Amino acid sequence: MSDIAIQFDNVGKLYKLGLVGTGSLVHDLNRWWKTTILRQEDPYLKIGETNDRSKKGSSDYVWALKDITFDVKQGDVVGIIGKNGAGKSTLLKLLSRVTSPTTGAIRAKGRIASLLEVGTGFHPELTGRENIYMNGSIMGMTRHEINRKLDEIVDFAGVERYLDTPVKRYSSGMTVRLGFAVAAFLEPEILVVDEVLAVGDAEFQKKAIGKMQDVSKGEGRTVLFVSHNMPAVRSLCTKGILLENGHIIYKGSTYETINHYLNKESLKESEYIKDRIDWTKHTLSIDDIEINHTTKSFSTITSNQQILNVIIKGYTQEDILVDTILTFKNKDEVPMASLAEGHYKGKMKNIKSGTFELEYNIQLPKILSNGDYIIDLYLHHPMVEWYMKAPHCAEIHIDGFQENFGRALNVKEEGFIGLETI
Repeated sequence: MSDIAIQFDNVGKLYKLGLVGTGSLVHDLNRWWKTTILRQEDPYLKIGETNDRSKKGSSDYVWALKDITFDVKQGDVVGIIGKNGAGKSTLLKLLSRVTSPTTGAIRAKGRIASLLEVGTGFHPELTGRENIYMNGSIMGMTRHEINRKLDEIVDFAGVERYLDTPVKRYSSGMTVRLGFAVAAFLEPEILVVDEVLAVGDAEFQKKAIGKMQDVSKGEGRTVLFVSHNMPAVRSLCTKGILLENGHIIYKGSTYETINHYLNKESLKESEYIKDRIDWTKHTLSIDDIEINHTTKSFSTITSNQQILNVIIKGYTQEDILVDTILTFKNKDEVPMASLAEGHYKGKMKNIKSGTFELEYNIQLPKILSNGDYIIDLYLHHPMVEWYMKAPHCAEIHIDGFQENFGRALNVKEEGFIGLETI
C-alpha cells in the first residue's frame, strides 16, 4: 500500500485582479465557449503572469501558484516557508478545498483538519461547545467520539469558563486556542496549520508545537505547517518546501530549506564579505576579508573545528592602532560571543601606513551548539575612533551535535562568552 498521504500534481491557481464582477461575465462566457464547446485550452492561462509583487504587470491575471508538484508521505511534518505573497496560504487553501485549483490535481488520503486563519470553521453565533460538535460532525465523527475528546479539547484550549458563550465574544487568542484544539484532538489524518499560531501567547505556542510533535511522531499523522518562525519550523518539521512568487524553488530537509531561504535573502545584498562593509574611514580601504577560509558571506563550522581563522587585507594612509571586534549573534540579533582583546586586554595591532594584513586564529569553545549565526566585524581604536564597520558581514552555520536553538557556542545560563586568539 502506498505511503503517500498528499500528492500535488502540476497544480496551479490563477486569479483575476481587480473588483469582483468587473468584466467577469464576459470572461466566464469566453472561457466556457473555448473550453466546453470548442474543447480548447483556457485562453486566460496563457496571459497569466508570475505573482511578483515588486513589479508592475501588464495582465489582469496572475498565477498565485504554478507548476506545483510534490509528495508528502504519511507521518511527515512539512514546513512551508517563503516571503509574504509567495503562495503558502493559497497552497493550504487548495489542499483544504477552500478553493479549487485552476490546473492540475491534488490527492489526499484521509480526513483533513485545517487551521488557516482566526475563527476558521466557527460560527460566531454558536457557543464554543456547539462549534466543537459542529466541526466534529463535518469531519465525519460520531457524537460519541466527540464526547470522548471533549474534555481534552476544552482543557487544552483553556476556555472551560467560556464554553457555553457564543464564539463571537471570544478574543482572537481564545478563538485560535479552541480552533487548534479542535483540529488537533479530533484525530484527522492530515493537520494543516497556517501562521495563526502567532496570534497565541508564548505558552500556547509551546503547547501547540508540542501537540503537533505528538501528532506526527507519536500518532504517525501528517502535518503541513506554514510559519515565519524559523526556530519553530526547525524544531517541528522534518522536511521543508520553499516558495517564491508561486513557484517551488527548493525542497529538502528542514535545515537545508531554511538555510537556502535565509542565505538567499542575505545574498541579495552581496555574496562576498568585503562587499557588505557599511563604512570605512576615508584613510582606510579594505581589499578582502576571509572568515573560516572563505571570502563568501556564508560558511559552516563543523563540530570538531576548534579554530576560526579571520584575515583582513587592506591599505591605510596613516599609522593606526587597531582592535578587531568579531561578534557572534543569533538570528534574533542577540550577541552570544565576542572577540575584543584590545578592549578587554589591551592587545592592539600596530599597523604601519601602506598595505597590511591582519590575521586572527580565534579559539572556539570545546562544544559548539547546532544553529545559524550572524557575524559582525569592526576595526577601531577603543574610545578613540572607528576604522571599519561591517555588521552582518557573514552568516555561519554551526554543524554541532547539540540542538540548542537560540543558544550558541556553549553559552551557560549567565550568558556571554569572551573569545580569545591563539
